[in-house]
Amino acid sequence: METDPRDPGRAADVRERAVIDRSAREVVLLWYGSSVFWLLLGSMLALVTSIKLHTPGFLADWEWLTFGRVRPAHLNTVIYGWASMSGVGTLLWLMARLCKIRLPWREGLILAGIYWNAMVAIGTFQILVGNGTSIEWLEFPWWVSIPLGVVFLVLIALTVKMLRTRREKHLYVSQWYLFGATIWFPFLYVAATVLIHSPAATGVAKATANWWFAHNVLGLWLTPIGLASAYYFIPKVLGRPIHSYYLSIIGFWSLALFYNWAGTHHLIGGPLPAWLVTVGTVGSMMMFVPVITVAVNHHLTMAGHFSKMRFSPTLRFIVFGAMSYTVVSVQGSLTALRMVNEVGHFTHYTIAHAHLGVYSFYSMIAFGSMYYVMPRLVEREWVSSRLIKIHFWACAVGMIMYWVGLSFGGWIQGLMMNNPDVPFMDVVQRMIPYLWSRSIAGTLMTIGHVSFAILVWKMIRREGAWLVEPTLFVTRKDAREAANASHLPAPATGGHAS
Repeated sequence: METDPRDPGRAADVRERAVIDRSAREVVLLWYGSSVFWLLLGSMLALVTSIKLHTPGFLADWEWLTFGRVRPAHLNTVIYGWASMSGVGTLLWLMARLCKIRLPWREGLILAGIYWNAMVAIGTFQILVGNGTSIEWLEFPWWVSIPLGVVFLVLIALTVKMLRTRREKHLYVSQWYLFGATIWFPFLYVAATVLIHSPAATGVAKATANWWFAHNVLGLWLTPIGLASAYYFIPKVLGRPIHSYYLSIIGFWSLALFYNWAGTHHLIGGPLPAWLVTVGTVGSMMMFVPVITVAVNHHLTMAGHFSKMRFSPTLRFIVFGAMSYTVVSVQGSLTALRMVNEVGHFTHYTIAHAHLGVYSFYSMIAFGSMYYVMPRLVEREWVSSRLIKIHFWACAVGMIMYWVGLSFGGWIQGLMMNNPDVPFMDVVQRMIPYLWSRSIAGTLMTIGHVSFAILVWKMIRREGAWLVEPTLFVTRKDAREAANASHLPAPATGGHAS
């Protein structure tokens, strides 16, 4: 929002926010910059994985780069490198801003960031040399997974400290979600790590623990951070409050109540007690409650202001991600139905669904958050709106192509595999065009990631202009002219006073 320099109260608020941002600068930039490095590495590994599916001879003589090693390396660099590190960076900045206090424990958080990078690097190396566990999203050896979890304990203590010492007594919905993420996921991570890396769970029990964990990485870690970001940045950029605080609280508590039960629907048809699978199905269907409340709240907040997505990079990425949250959640609930699961399970349909959640929902919101936060940390603006456009369109078009191609192809794959008269190699041959579309989509997204990495590198090097006018898809003059033409107020697109 614009700040009138003649208003002492607003001017004081601007100075206070600037002090808070400076206190978080080195810490958040370390976590953000590291996350972009892992995003690039994860993208390269993803491309190799994708190409191998339709061209098996690609890099076939390199045992480090066989499919069984490259894919888990890709998954873990994306989840623990890109997604978790970008999420922690946003979490720290948002909590400091909303609590109206300087970020505490800065030196310790810098060491924690370096330590986290080292653990992810060692774990990825161990997967590539053949020492992975083959347990999805927990492929790091136990002697890496357990030390990695120590950082989560630091985040719990830090979040509690910030909430106890906050100067703003009102608890915003974003703080509810962020506190939930820092409480829920560490216990989930520790419990799953102990169960899977010890004799406490064997056989079917271990598979159940694996899916309980893998499903809730998105639901109890990335989803709360993503929704906290959406609830903060959409009203912030628009310059208006969220439509309903009460709806947002209903969304939070229903997410907390239902999502934890949903993972076992991935084991429909497996050798598990019927009640356990049914609980997962019911939990998945009850997820319509938080999803609908969040979708309605965000839509009514945006109502009458969708045109501002033409100007604001942050708003465009965040709204794309928020809309994807609705789509992926509805698809996930429907997938829990047995009649849908028996076709879509064990196919590329499931892969498309997973990417819609982690990438189209969470990653797009993470991009939008970083476009807003980093200029306030560095006190510079982004160097190129053209690169931001390339980033958005390459990722958005690539993700839509990825999801549509693999969803459609995966459904055909499921129908063919369920037909005993269809030879399996016919199914494999039929999928090749869809796998090529996956590689093309992945290439587009990688182009977007490289564009983003260039922008982040130049931002960290402070190559942009001073924070006077925000970097928009069009100039502020054009934005005002368009707003006047449509009889709307000029968009609050994120200047230095926002």
